[in-house]
Parts: sequence; C-alpha cells; structure tokens
Amino acid sequence: MCKRLFLFPLFTISLLFPLCGAANQPTASAPYTEGRAYVTLPAPHQRYNGKGKVEVVEIFSYGCIHCAEFAPYAEKLRTSLPPGVVFKLLPAAFNQAWMPYARAYYAASQLGVAQKYHLKLFNEKLHQDFPLKHHPLNTLDQLADFYARQGVDRTRFMRIARSSQATKALKADLKLIEKWGVQATPTIVVDGKYRSDQISSYQQLIKLSRWLVKRELAPKHDR
Repeated sequence: MCKRLFLFPLFTISLLFPLCGAANQPTASAPYTEGRAYVTLPAPHQRYNGKGKVEVVEIFSYGCIHCAEFAPYAEKLRTSLPPGVVFKLLPAAFNQAWMPYARAYYAASQLGVAQKYHLKLFNEKLHQDFPLKHHPLNTLDQLADFYARQGVDRTRFMRIARSSQATKALKADLKLIEKWGVQATPTIVVDGKYRSDQISSYQQLIKLSRWLVKRELAPKHDR
C-alpha cells in the first residue's frame, strides 16, 4: 500500500509481522475479523455519492505503485459485483505530487473517458521508466498529453482539470477520505460503513470487499 504522507509497502509489512492474539478470530460465518481485516466506521455513515445502490469505493492514486498492481484485481471486482452494487473510484491527493493525478481523474470523469483509459494509464505509468518510453506521467501537462494521445480534446481536458469545480471536488473528497480514516492506498470502503484495514494481499482485499458487499445486501437480522 502507499501510505498517506509517507510511502510504505504495508502489504509486505503485514506479511512479515502478523498480528497475534486469540480474541476476535475469524469464524466460518465471519471469515474476516473486525478491527483487523476491516473496521466499521463510526456513525453517521457517509457514502461517497448519496443514496442509491450499495457503493464499493476504491481510494487510489495513479501515483501509487500498489494501486497500479491492484488495478487488474479491482477491475475484476467491478465487473463481478451483483445487481444493486456500484463500483466507484475516489482519487486521493495525499501530497502535492499526487494532486495532478486527482485533477486528471476529475477531468477524465467529466469527459466520460476515465474508466475507458484507467488501466491503460496505470500501465503506461508503470512502464514509463523503460528505455524505450518517452512519455513520463508526473505532471498535469504530461497527463493531458496522455489523454490527447487517446483522442481526448487536450484544451478541454486542461480547462476542466484546472477549474474551480475540480478544486472543490478535490477538497470535498479529501474531507471524506479523512472522515473515513483512510491512511493508505489502495483502500476499499463499502457503502460508507466499512473500511478495509490490515490486508495481506490484493486477493484478500477482493474477497473481503465481496464479503462486505454480501453483508450489506443481507437483511439486517442476517448480518
């Protein structure tokens, strides 16, 4: 995971130093332990986008190497969610270096191309340092160039990315990220109620997300 303010590989840390203790161990009916694999957020719960379908929100950044590695897993999760559940992306601008990525995502979303080029952008970002690559993706201008190469109007993209509306969205999203207590990326929040926490692998994060979705969809007396 990429941690807020400082970048640490939390997946590696959790594998090397597993938590001890017999209390609150997983059971057949509840395979994930609250307070370890996930936390229940304090009420009142706040969803990303109001009422409607159950939300699975990934907090991510194009500047996060672990988000890039997780992206194919997240895509499988997105396409396998049951009816009544929607997958959303929330860009985290934890530092100044990540600000351009958040603004680029807002612009791409408004232009309707964010999902289409999501994995492609990650792929180019991962391989930008290869000798044959000449398209770095670190600044807003460079990100605009990326979308322009996909056929997106560059001028319009930059106008949206630099707009006051994008700034307003960025501030609102950061405020929500803080309310959810997100400290690292990638993190999954389900319906504004449950946040992934101490996860040892990307596959476990996917399985946890599906389990939390199932729990949220179940009648209250079955939870």
